[in-house]
Amino acid sequence: MVRTHIYISNSHLLYQVLFLCVLGPAFLGVIKPTSCTSNLLTFRCSQMEKNALLNFKEILTDPSNRLSSWVGEDCCKWIGVGCDNTTSHVVKLDLYNPFPRETYNCKSCLGGKISPSLLNLTHLSYLDLSLNNFEGQLPASLGHLTNLSTLVLSVNNITGEIPSSFAKLCNLQTFRLMANGISGEITQFVDGLSQCSNNSLELLDLSGNKLLGGNLPYSLGALKNLKNLDLSSCSFWGSIPDSIGNMSSLQLLALTANKMNGSIPNSLGKLSTLEKLALGGGNSWEELGISTRWSLVLNVKHDWVPPFSLTHIVFNRMKIGPKFPAWLQTQNELNYLSLVDVGISDTLPQGFWNSSTSLSYLSLSQNQIRGQVPYYQSYSITYYLDLKFNNFEGQVPLFDSKFMKVLYLEENMFSGVVPENIGELLPNLLHLVLSSNFITGRIPPSIGILKSLEILTLRNNSLSGELPPHWDDMQSLYFLDISDNNISGKLPSSMRFLSSLQWLSLGQNHLEGELPSFLRECTNLVSLDLGGNKFFGNIPVWIGESLSNLSRLSLRSNLFDEVIPQQLCLLSSLHILDLAHNDLSGGIPQCLGNLSKNGASKFVNFLEQIAIFYKGRDYLFRNTIYLVHSLDLSGNNLSGEIPDNITDLLKLNILNLSMNHLTGKIPKNIGNLKSLESFDLSRNQLFGPIPESLSSLTFLSHLNLSFNNLSGKIPSGNQLQTLTDPSIYQGNPLLCGLPLSNKCLGDETDPRTTSNGSGNGEDNNDGMEFGSLSFYISMVAGYIVGFWGVFGTLIVKTSWRQAYFRGFDNLKDRIVVFIMVKVAPLIRKMKFERN
Repeated sequence: MVRTHIYISNSHLLYQVLFLCVLGPAFLGVIKPTSCTSNLLTFRCSQMEKNALLNFKEILTDPSNRLSSWVGEDCCKWIGVGCDNTTSHVVKLDLYNPFPRETYNCKSCLGGKISPSLLNLTHLSYLDLSLNNFEGQLPASLGHLTNLSTLVLSVNNITGEIPSSFAKLCNLQTFRLMANGISGEITQFVDGLSQCSNNSLELLDLSGNKLLGGNLPYSLGALKNLKNLDLSSCSFWGSIPDSIGNMSSLQLLALTANKMNGSIPNSLGKLSTLEKLALGGGNSWEELGISTRWSLVLNVKHDWVPPFSLTHIVFNRMKIGPKFPAWLQTQNELNYLSLVDVGISDTLPQGFWNSSTSLSYLSLSQNQIRGQVPYYQSYSITYYLDLKFNNFEGQVPLFDSKFMKVLYLEENMFSGVVPENIGELLPNLLHLVLSSNFITGRIPPSIGILKSLEILTLRNNSLSGELPPHWDDMQSLYFLDISDNNISGKLPSSMRFLSSLQWLSLGQNHLEGELPSFLRECTNLVSLDLGGNKFFGNIPVWIGESLSNLSRLSLRSNLFDEVIPQQLCLLSSLHILDLAHNDLSGGIPQCLGNLSKNGASKFVNFLEQIAIFYKGRDYLFRNTIYLVHSLDLSGNNLSGEIPDNITDLLKLNILNLSMNHLTGKIPKNIGNLKSLESFDLSRNQLFGPIPESLSSLTFLSHLNLSFNNLSGKIPSGNQLQTLTDPSIYQGNPLLCGLPLSNKCLGDETDPRTTSNGSGNGEDNNDGMEFGSLSFYISMVAGYIVGFWGVFGTLIVKTSWRQAYFRGFDNLKDRIVVFIMVKVAPLIRKMKFERN
């Protein structure tokens, strides 16, 4: 509901009524009938302020008509506008969006640019435009509203730098600019505020602006009245300035998910009023593959006793260990503790678990913490407990808490059974994650009474028995993973009521029977993994007809038979299809080229993982699943030709059709699959040449065409030159060329092979042909250049031509004289002998 403002207070009216009652008759004769319309109770904003507001409204968008009341003469009556009761000046403009904000289609959001006309609201002290779609840069004119004490522009699309004029807002007490696109640095802004003689800033929140960064200015320490400083999820780098210890009023300091490094300054220990402290790295750089682990270090003595008493501590991805910080035990008012990936490889101190029962939030994940968790613990107020990726051992602990919402015990060494009464102990649980432990026994039926449960993952344990019979009440469950266990039996029919289910993974168990038709009612399924079981019968046509949102389907290693249904081609978002190692027959559907035409869904749960046969081995894909495009039909009895339109799957990374009875030729347009990395057609009955276009697959790193009837010369060039293992082509006796030892007709001996036993014969033949061609080209070019270099010059230069032929004449005369001198005596001698 939109806020309304009362501009004449009830107490003010009451005072006037009492005033009239006390003075009573003495003034009745003075009061005129027109007094009820007197200006005494009428407050109207000035024309200048009214025009400023109308100009502001004129350039913004208002799809839900929230500002429909902005009509009439008195702007003090407009929704969101507040006026001073005495002067009638506009002092407050509160247009925050009170309705739920849809990220991409916010119908209740105001939008457009922030008008500079607000500069005319010179008495404005409160401005809130948060949770809207305002865009563009911050108007510098806002920095001239020197009466501003509250400025809230959070969660918009505002870009650019903080204007230098904002450094003049000396009366500013609250400044919220979180979750925008602000860039640049804050040095000039903070330097300006720190020089204000009456600086009164108490709250500064610039978090969630990924482009905002630089060094934290030393002048932060001059903001002595600052209570809350939140610069998390930005791009600040460097060390924390030592002046931070001068902020004597600071209660909250949040610098997480930045690029800070170095040691935490000792001056932090001076902040005696500090209550909430959040430091350390974030996930943003890890997603880009950049290691930022432990760039920030907390280096204090083991017996350090801080002067503050914190209620919130967030030290994520910063160096604290290997010892558990003893000073944490001095924080008796702690309510929220997060020590994620801080390098602790220690046992928890004695008494830690007893003191932790007062925590509402506890996360110790991604460390190497050892020891046991008490088997039974009562957590009266804890709603979030995360111990995943550690070395905790012992029996699966019992937690008794009606408040607990999230329980993560994944990737530890817990053993024993899941408590039979877990449904009664944790009735309001939302997330239960017990994956990758050593848990045995059955899945307790009491899980079925967890009506609020959204995520249940018991993957990679040693659970046995059948699935619980009752799933009727679990209509909030959207993620279910019980893969890699020893579960047997059939799927219970009550699973039809899992209407919210989006991820279902039951692979690598001993489940059996035909695929139950009630799964068609789980129409929200995005990922379905039933591989590695004993399901049999036809692949149901309703998978393609009813599960239209399906992006990932794995039915590998079951007992399915008959043909691949054409209806699977209706799954236009499907980018992973794995039907390998069944008993499927018939041909490959011609329509498979339609798969993934809508693009792969980026809808990935952080707990999801799926095994894909890739480059000759099983790989486990997690956060990058949406990038994988795979088609695996290997290990069946498929026959016929490979459909030509399979080359329309342009995003395909993995194509495996091996171990079937496919015939015909490899599609000549196979080179269209530019993203292909793994290609396996081995152990079929394919014939004909290997298409030349195969050499254009520049990402190809795994190829297997062995044991077919392929013939002709193996293509060369580009990526194929790196695939030199002869086993790629073995079992094709009519193939020739490298890397096989069979030489093609017309191939010459490779000089690299005869001289040093290495080299590529085909490459050498290409080189010889190229060398011969180069020789003749060089010879012709040399002849042309030599001929015209001489005779062309003689034609152009007359003096050179005369000298050239004069030289020839002289040479001729010398030759004649030489002959006459040498030959004349011989002639005389011959004549003398005759006589």
